[in-house]
Amino acid sequence: MPSFAIRNAVVVNDHQQFEANILVKNGLIYNLDSLSKLRIADVTIDAKGRLLTPGCIDDQVHFREPGLTTKGSIASESLAAAAGGVTSYMEMPNTVPAATTIELLEQKYAIAAQNSWVNYSFFLGASNQNLAEIMRADYAKICGIKIFMGSSTGNLRVNDETALEEIFRNAPALIATHCEDDDLIAQNLLKTQAIYGNNLQPEHHPKVRDAEACFASSQKAVLLAKKHGSRLHILHISTEKELALFDDAPLTAHKKITAEVCLHHLWFSEEDYAERGNFIKWNPAIKSHTDRDALRKAILTHKIDVIASDHAPHTLAEKSVDYLQAPSGAPLVQHTWVAMLELYKRGVLPSIATIVEKMCHNPARLFGIKNRGFIEEGYFADLVITDLNAPFVVSKQNILYQCGWSPLEGVRMSAQVAYCFVNGALVWANGKKGAPQSGARLVFER
Repeated sequence: MPSFAIRNAVVVNDHQQFEANILVKNGLIYNLDSLSKLRIADVTIDAKGRLLTPGCIDDQVHFREPGLTTKGSIASESLAAAAGGVTSYMEMPNTVPAATTIELLEQKYAIAAQNSWVNYSFFLGASNQNLAEIMRADYAKICGIKIFMGSSTGNLRVNDETALEEIFRNAPALIATHCEDDDLIAQNLLKTQAIYGNNLQPEHHPKVRDAEACFASSQKAVLLAKKHGSRLHILHISTEKELALFDDAPLTAHKKITAEVCLHHLWFSEEDYAERGNFIKWNPAIKSHTDRDALRKAILTHKIDVIASDHAPHTLAEKSVDYLQAPSGAPLVQHTWVAMLELYKRGVLPSIATIVEKMCHNPARLFGIKNRGFIEEGYFADLVITDLNAPFVVSKQNILYQCGWSPLEGVRMSAQVAYCFVNGALVWANGKKGAPQSGARLVFER
């Protein structure tokens, strides 16, 4: 592996911004700001005027392998991640078969070891029957336990109250939850159909999957976590009302209940259904601009700890059907980082450092990822160089997702990822893939 000297970069790290030189050697950040040592590098990159940050750590993606590879694969989607400045991901268990046993989980790790361009970990899925599997897993090598408290397929929805109580009581690691109340959703669907008939449209989605359904389930999870002292991380918060469930303290080891928000709930509102239809159909639903604006503000008050993509590709054919038949989810991992920078440029967020905190530092802190998420000597060289003045329009010509589309098509972004390093290997450079798949299994200190 060649060594790299990155010169004259504008480094944003741990709420500091400064110009620096960095030596990348043997997969690590070997030296920071020593010109004499930088001269010995095999390759020099002049990053003058460009941003150098830790690679993003996306704690919620669906890469669809095994079993759903018509939508995407670990190889295709991890390359899109690298092009988008994401150097590590945590993937969800709702593949086919669902990853609810250690054996099935290890099969996914084996695929990633061969095919992932960036670093990886996989959640162990909870079910009504697999507490024994949850208890015997090694969480130094597994990011956490995923509970679908609603809205899942197969056997992944945990709707047995005794099983749910036992998981929260005994879980030896972080619990990540999808929180929506399916009973309330079913009632909302009947009410909506009574008004609009069976010809429902995408704009009805936030009426069916409304704020009350989200709040009821999130509140239940928080109460269970407080009762049992569980480490709880609620994914894709989508409503202003849910924010009342979280503390506004910065993330530390003592903060046991945390929240994630995803790009689509920060970018879109229900007003966008008229134009984008099923292509912005997610669970939980995109809701009002009031909810969106409250989520944006919550990033600044620390009620929101992490920003992620919830990357979930489906084929164009699957999305191009009637609303009720169309699956929920959309691909975003290639564009989350640059879209967040776009929100900064538009004045929605006050600093790039805040984005780096929520997309790089805090996922590393929250999950206890070893030696990643910061630009520090001795840390793995997961680094991203971004050109803040390289505008482009998201289009099918520059989308890397296997499904070939994006809900952000037609949006002009101001910034592009110029270089992406994973474990010191240059895997993306100036619009082209570089070194072979260089991802490694994430290791956790707990």
